[in-house]
Amino acid sequence: MNSATPLISVVMPVYNALPFLDDSIGSILNQTFRDFEFVIFDDASTDNSTARLREWAARDQRIRLHESTQQLGLSGSSNAVVAHTRAAIVARMDADDIAHPDRLQRQWKVIQSSPEIAVVGTLCNGIDARGREVRPRDRWRLVRRSGYIPFPHGSAMFRREVFDRVGGYDEAAAGGEDQDLFSRMATQGRVVTLPDILYSYRYHANNATLFNGLRAVQQNHSQNGNSLAAYYMLGAMRLWAGQPPMLLSPMLKQKSIGWGVKSLMILTSAVWGHVSPFTLKLFLRGSIRVRDLLASVTVKDGKPYEWRSE
Repeated sequence: MNSATPLISVVMPVYNALPFLDDSIGSILNQTFRDFEFVIFDDASTDNSTARLREWAARDQRIRLHESTQQLGLSGSSNAVVAHTRAAIVARMDADDIAHPDRLQRQWKVIQSSPEIAVVGTLCNGIDARGREVRPRDRWRLVRRSGYIPFPHGSAMFRREVFDRVGGYDEAAAGGEDQDLFSRMATQGRVVTLPDILYSYRYHANNATLFNGLRAVQQNHSQNGNSLAAYYMLGAMRLWAGQPPMLLSPMLKQKSIGWGVKSLMILTSAVWGHVSPFTLKLFLRGSIRVRDLLASVTVKDGKPYEWRSE
């Protein structure tokens, strides 16, 4: 391993990431930007991911593999992998997604353009377990104000100094650790998004987001709270992964869901997805393409747009 400090540290926490691990690692090693280290943290995997990671580490000297003897979870492993980095700039990568070849180069150019930029993410398309595009890009996310970050967690590049200043990931959070982190980082600098498709987010049955959504729905059931965001996340993940949303029964069982326009829209989608998930997916794909086209009037590729929260 070259002893010189790299310009970027790419970090990837891994837990039971087969069968997508090879594609994710390969997409980083084949970046046009070359001056990086690839820090991988295996969070006590049980599916042979550890052995596969050791093979990769032996083949490419840019990979620095760290193995945990006990499972730390999403936030814990995310903090642990960043703690092992050497560069001032850190790029996140998730173990089931794919980074497009120019991703690091394009983000590096943006984050170096202004010291006020703390985080730069990119828009993405959605792919299924077989790598087929199932969800198109949605530039509409950059037109409106939203309390949710417009880019996928794994596409983020950020300044290590700002990450440390806000205390990293909140390990007490049950879910939404990325949303919480970038909201706090936004108080210390600008959080911007490139509208280009530089990342492919994979929808599949074992995705951690799906399990987080399911846990959030179950917790809201026990607490009788409002779980609209959890229902939406869970249903969308299942639908784009090629499964029925399966939300109708749990939504009807929850007594204090806080009925309103949003909840009725989600309930309508739940009914539609229960009857015909295929036509619901076709409708949503078409709707996303239309609003993405409308957003293209003001949102141009290659230009970063600042996240405007509600």
